[in-house]
Amino acid sequence: MPMLSDLVTLPFFQDLSQEEIHRFLHATGTIFKRYAKGERILRADQENGSIGVLLDGRAQVLTEDRFGGESASHLLERGALLGSSSAILRAPGLASVEALTDVHVLWVTWRALITAGTRLGRIHGIVMKNLLEAFCRKNYLMTQTIEVLSQKTLRERIILYILQREQRQGLHRVAVPGRTQLARELSCNRSALTREIGTMEKEGLLHVSEDGIELDHAKLDEGTR
Repeated sequence: MPMLSDLVTLPFFQDLSQEEIHRFLHATGTIFKRYAKGERILRADQENGSIGVLLDGRAQVLTEDRFGGESASHLLERGALLGSSSAILRAPGLASVEALTDVHVLWVTWRALITAGTRLGRIHGIVMKNLLEAFCRKNYLMTQTIEVLSQKTLRERIILYILQREQRQGLHRVAVPGRTQLARELSCNRSALTREIGTMEKEGLLHVSEDGIELDHAKLDEGTR
């Protein structure tokens, strides 16, 4: 089990003390589970009664078309929720979740979360508030993904993707996944992505380094005039 000092920084436990988190874990029978890189944390056709919280590492949501082909949806990082829709609706999920690195997940059953209210008092109310806020953040990220994929050209997808990351990370030079993963998120061919990034770099639109990608806003503004 992770240290309570690590759990207190999770959005799921925002505004709770370490002692209150301990009470919550005990009352709900929360469990912790590790998954290896490449392992499926959840499958689209899997029945699930628990809400997961990603404690560390990164995971990827994968959607499947009617022919069995998979495409990447959005990236999940520390604090993200897993399986909430399938747990609450008591139906198989619409997407799978795959570990991109070794990950550690906290699982709490939806039924235990609901029935523990009378024993936990204000703790339960705070967790449910945090859960509602997490749903809103999740919907926001999904909306951003749809916005990126709706762009007409790969260049427009790349630019919007970086702009969104700038906003989330609060930085001009943003951290991005490797080319293979990035291609999955942008729903494009890896070779095409590499060519386009190379072209944009030659034109001065992008500055690429080992620690991330920076968009030249002055050049971008020139191109939109």
